[in-house]
Amino acid sequence: FTMTAALLCFLLAAPLLLVAGSPVHKSNNGTVPLVLWHGMGDSCCNPLSMGAIKKMIEEEISGIYVISLMIGKNVVQDTENGFFMDVNEQVSMVCSQLAQDPKLKGGYNAMGFSQGGQFLRAVAQRCPSPPMKNLISVGGQHQGVYGLPKCPGESSHVCDMIRKALNSGAYTDLVQKHLVQAQYWHDPLNEDLYKTHSLFLADINQEKAVNETYRKNLQSLEKFVMVKFLQDSVVDPVDTEWFGFLKTGQAKETETLQESVLYKEDRLGLAAMDKVGKLAFLSSEGDHLQFTREWFTENLLPYLH
Repeated sequence: FTMTAALLCFLLAAPLLLVAGSPVHKSNNGTVPLVLWHGMGDSCCNPLSMGAIKKMIEEEISGIYVISLMIGKNVVQDTENGFFMDVNEQVSMVCSQLAQDPKLKGGYNAMGFSQGGQFLRAVAQRCPSPPMKNLISVGGQHQGVYGLPKCPGESSHVCDMIRKALNSGAYTDLVQKHLVQAQYWHDPLNEDLYKTHSLFLADINQEKAVNETYRKNLQSLEKFVMVKFLQDSVVDPVDTEWFGFLKTGQAKETETLQESVLYKEDRLGLAAMDKVGKLAFLSSEGDHLQFTREWFTENLLPYLH
């Protein structure tokens, strides 16, 4: 357990790099509130990452109400909980916090970074009140991961060996309950094991049973925006950032969302959303969570007004 836990804790731990640039014109008041959820190894208020993002958005959109979620009582707990707190408990905690905020009663936009992207999708599916309007996933792993940071399994025997060691422990009850990243570890070679023992991802992806409420709630979004980083060396496979993944039964070939069973059977309602233009697939040339202020304001800011 110790070796597996230590390795899993490094999974997807990559800092956010925001490159400064010139601001654009501020918008008028009457804005939609925004909820941010940080990635693994980060916190709500890091001045070099989420703090900078929050400040930038407030500068760009005059009068906007922005919440950067803190999971816990302080920044230290927030960071630790990104590794060790059951994701279902985190989602429940956030749902309660949002429901109690009077400023969100009319609805809000949501933006999640890395693992925060799929966590906010769970909020959209499970907690329709207050209503989430637009969901923006920045490098989120919506079909999970099957690899290590800067260590693609198929190009290195050592990486592949580590990945197999990870997989042997990722679906034990102890690891599932106490390691966040294990809850979205997706082994295409052992789909039945994944579907049976995944406490979080297999549920929100409707791979255990179809929950019609999940479908209905997700389809109520105005837009579901997914950002993929074209030089991503952290997320494996990177296709998961656009809801694609590895084809079942092997670990080399990938398939797009549109080629997947989830889409063809429309278990999440994504096919229906796609047909009416509710899905947006964006890309950035950078590595994981690396983008410029200009790119952010041009590509993401329009979804926040």
